[in-house]
Amino acid sequence: MAGVPQRRRFKQVDVFSAVPFKGNPLAVVLDAEGLSAEQMQAIARWTNLSETTFVLAPASAEADYRVRIFSPAGELPFAGHPTLGTAHALLEHGLVPRTAGRLVQECGVGLVPVELGAGSALAFGSPPVTLQAFHEAYMPTLFESLRSTALANGVAPVIARMGIGWLVVRMQSADACMAVQPRMDALAELTQQGVTGVAIYGPHEAGGPADFEVRAFFNKNQAVAEDPVTGSANACIARVLQETAGQAGRAYSARQGTALQCDGRIAVSYRNGDPWIGGESVTVIDGTLLA
Repeated sequence: MAGVPQRRRFKQVDVFSAVPFKGNPLAVVLDAEGLSAEQMQAIARWTNLSETTFVLAPASAEADYRVRIFSPAGELPFAGHPTLGTAHALLEHGLVPRTAGRLVQECGVGLVPVELGAGSALAFGSPPVTLQAFHEAYMPTLFESLRSTALANGVAPVIARMGIGWLVVRMQSADACMAVQPRMDALAELTQQGVTGVAIYGPHEAGGPADFEVRAFFNKNQAVAEDPVTGSANACIARVLQETAGQAGRAYSARQGTALQCDGRIAVSYRNGDPWIGGESVTVIDGTLLA
């Protein structure tokens, strides 16, 4: 990295969990002014987490802060768990919202509202989602990628995009969701359709740990990776459910990460027709980064 390294405030946050090591980790550089995009990318590769965020002064007068989001492979216009984790880190660091009970994050997709709940609970308003039909010609590839044909009857897979794109697939049940064992070669063929990965979900029985079980798969270094908890995928699922008879506008809960011995918990509500994706966060590392 060029220039003289500086000590910068740094946190690592577990998102969608109030219990350390049960959610999705996020690295946050709280004072990223002066870092180039190349430096940010190098730090994201070094942390080797799914995302690292860099907090900057906002360009918009409506925003409380601006954030750039990097995976080890490149910059992202938006991601869900980095949105909640960055807001959590800033509030813990002492950021005072311009509007009581509400933050506005500026990022690649524009302005994203974040509401403060009780305790460590936060929720972000889903950015606009575009839905596209999944071509039936690729259904055999989908079955191969999941090693399962236990898809829900009458609910077609759909491609949902909000900066990040997910192929959203409803399974017959939470058990069917948990039984999936994805194949890398077939999954790679699906991601060539312009999506980040495949997000599957299935309903739990009444009285279960949540309303839905969620899993999200993507390609990483020529292998299938499963995300512990995925804000963008859950936002896309929420938007798809909004189009499903009987679910539109009804709040629900989701669990994700079970197959990875994690326990991510997502609370979804709808306000004025838009999904809000909520959850708790907890800081597990608090210190400085030399960069």
